[in-house]
Amino acid sequence: MSGFVSFIGSGPGDPELLTLKAVDRMQKADAVLFDDLSSGPILSHARDDTDLVGVGKRAGRPSPKQDHVSRLLVDYAKTGARVVRLKSGDGGLFGRLEEELVALRAAGIDYEIIPGIPSAVAAAAAAGIPLTRRLTARRVQFVTGHDVSGKLPEDLNLPALADPDATTVVFMGKRTFPLLVKALHDHGLPLETPALMAESVSTPDQSLHRATIGALSEKLEAEIGTAPALILYGPLAEFDDV
Repeated sequence: MSGFVSFIGSGPGDPELLTLKAVDRMQKADAVLFDDLSSGPILSHARDDTDLVGVGKRAGRPSPKQDHVSRLLVDYAKTGARVVRLKSGDGGLFGRLEEELVALRAAGIDYEIIPGIPSAVAAAAAAGIPLTRRLTARRVQFVTGHDVSGKLPEDLNLPALADPDATTVVFMGKRTFPLLVKALHDHGLPLETPALMAESVSTPDQSLHRATIGALSEKLEAEIGTAPALILYGPLAEFDDV
């Protein structure tokens, strides 16, 4: 007997930003495996008898290994359970979705993927700005701020990331942003390039910090903090009203 797994993008944290399909699958689930950023009020949509299992990964904290998470998904599904794998934002954006899909396919377990509102989109909305600006931002690029070891990736396409006509969103980049800014500046991006750091987007702890990449780099060198954050820089982060 084999169950079924629903991968759900839970959005940035506000339970009202869940899709109707996501809520339906949460209410029907026998087990929910959730990320840290998908906990709290979002889990209230699960039934009282649902198994709730925290499997989140946070930088600098003890976290379950990916193989263990994938094995849990397979083991629950093999009992015939309806399983929800709850991922913050959209699971397809730096969410280790592929590793878990590979494990399910190898075990012959069916699944579906329900997209969520990406945290980058929610951050721009919270700041009251578009991700693109007509005539000034010709494209959007998403990049991770650290590799599997927690360091700035060595294979970044720095000429692309230093493009002054692109909107760039850095995921999980607070610790490595000062190093990234130095590399960007070496590739011609001015330190006066506008930036936005969005922490705990869409939650009661939300904080938006507008700066330049140079000033934000100095701020993060002095203090990083523990709140999850996105960093946006480029044409989108210009504010005509401030």
